[in-house]
Amino acid sequence: MPAIRSSLNFYLKPLFLSHSFISFSKFAIPKQVLSPRNLCALASAESAASYNGGRSGALSPPLVTEELHRIDVNPPKGTRDFPPEDMRLRNWLFHNFREVSRLFGFEEVDFPVLESEALFIRKAGEEIRDQLYCFEDRGNRRVALRPELTPSLARLVIQKGKSVPLPLKWFAVGQCWRYERMTRGRRREHYQWNMDIIGVPEVTAEAELISSIITFFKRIGISESDVGFRVSSRKVLQEVLRCYSIPENLFGKVCIIIDKIEKLPLDVIKNDLKSVGISEEAIEELLRVLSIKSLTELEAIGIALPCTVLAKSCWHISNGDARLLICNIDLMHLRLLSNSRKMYYVGNAYSSFVCYIYVIAEILGGAGEAVADLKLLFSLVENFGYSDWIQFDASVVRGLAYYTGIVFECFDRDGKLRALCGGGRYDRLLSTFGGDDIPACGFGFGDAVIVELLKEKGLLPELDLQVENIVCALDHNLQGAAATVATILRGKGQSVDLVLESKPLKWVFKRAARINAQRLILVGNTEWQKGMVGVKILSSGEQYEIKLGELE
Repeated sequence: MPAIRSSLNFYLKPLFLSHSFISFSKFAIPKQVLSPRNLCALASAESAASYNGGRSGALSPPLVTEELHRIDVNPPKGTRDFPPEDMRLRNWLFHNFREVSRLFGFEEVDFPVLESEALFIRKAGEEIRDQLYCFEDRGNRRVALRPELTPSLARLVIQKGKSVPLPLKWFAVGQCWRYERMTRGRRREHYQWNMDIIGVPEVTAEAELISSIITFFKRIGISESDVGFRVSSRKVLQEVLRCYSIPENLFGKVCIIIDKIEKLPLDVIKNDLKSVGISEEAIEELLRVLSIKSLTELEAIGIALPCTVLAKSCWHISNGDARLLICNIDLMHLRLLSNSRKMYYVGNAYSSFVCYIYVIAEILGGAGEAVADLKLLFSLVENFGYSDWIQFDASVVRGLAYYTGIVFECFDRDGKLRALCGGGRYDRLLSTFGGDDIPACGFGFGDAVIVELLKEKGLLPELDLQVENIVCALDHNLQGAAATVATILRGKGQSVDLVLESKPLKWVFKRAARINAQRLILVGNTEWQKGMVGVKILSSGEQYEIKLGELE
């Protein structure tokens, strides 16, 4: 008798849910859960959990002991879903990335989304360290979701070593993750197109990369009136800091601050520079240099330098096209008005003091080399036919620490969006990972900002779903025949939407219109018995019957 009672309790328990299973007053239960079917399922779950007659280890629904509520159906903050219409746009964009890379002779590579955290931690204070999605895995290894692709590229180049001949021309399209403040066109995950040239020290590499980006823009309808490129060299900034004896270990921090010069008030930039140990005098000179917008102006720049010149007169010395103006001598400064690479002798007629001025030749040091590189780059771009797209702007430094020479970024001329892409030369990146340095340059181009620009310009393509054929059986018994027709067409490379249920023709025509089908193929009893099918060309309304073997 106890066994019978236990069995009855098992089947009758759904009737007593309010007492023995769950308290409705204590838990918030969605209305759909209160249906008899769901209540029985919940009761069965409880009974299965306590019933000892089942197999050991058998799977059963977990006991509901917590408040039931709807999950948040939105993706995590800063991430995206890609429903079909968005996926079509993404595929279109990626196709153009890949096609341009192919046109320029680049090979595609890819890397793990999950990398060692150490790969992305380079110099203290670099902003990217605070934006990593990082954690310790079950093997006690520190790992991170990649915030960019270039360090992974460098790792792969070191791994391959001399087994791959230089130069390398590689590209990648991959997803990147950064935990940062979101703005228009900036998310916490994005896809990025990278093109990199490894093993070419000349600026012909930078010119080729800029040319590839412009080729991409032209393919999607963007012109030089919509976007432009700002180009500079980090060597200019390095030499200004060197002239003021700023330690090299501060260079990365200064670059991060300067990279925000268009995003923050000037007073904030000055205070940030002071906070990392830059003197007021150096800050003023730095900002003066960064305001230069032409190569001609950069060549003629005068840089105020600390100098131990003991005299109280102003001298003007001229030699050909090179000029040195010594003024404010009591403040012990020289101002250079030429980038000549000669050495001059300065004497004081009223004393035996003689000062050999070597600083003219190297006052810009590496920046003199930078001017030559920039001139060559602009000349090459002119040969490519893209002079209207680029301009010099000394304030462009890029925020990542590994850049060493020419840097560039693309901007929208209306100023409504953040940089569309950016890149430059990174000749010393590989040594930071233990490899031998190889000259290299590249760029990163995100997917989010360019979509915003296309929206802004009304250039988003119409990418409706398009299927060549829709195949429908006019009788349920002909579903197998319809499947045969679909298989034949698919084997010939035709796309086919096979109607999988018995549907009225009205529904089939609506479906055909929604998927932009070109042909409707009807499988009917009479036609099928003759080895034929009915065809309707949906754009013209033309109808005919055709033998199955002749269907193309």
